[in-house]
Amino acid sequence: MSITQQYLLDGYRAAQHGEAAPPAPGSHDRETVRELRDYRRFRAVMAGRPATGRLRGALGRWLRGGHRRPVH
Repeated sequence: MSITQQYLLDGYRAAQHGEAAPPAPGSHDRETVRELRDYRRFRAVMAGRPATGRLRGALGRWLRGGHRRPVH
């Protein structure tokens, strides 16, 4: 059963019982991603790491080969 079919079935059942329809699939995705981002930032601060720019910095080091020493 797909998520859409499950949503329609839940909506039908709610209507039969006179209850409010459930939220549509994906309607809270942005909020969930924001909360996850905030939680990860909080955990980084509590662990003594920078809260922002970690991904960009890691990608920059990876692209520049920052984990290797330059050969002279």
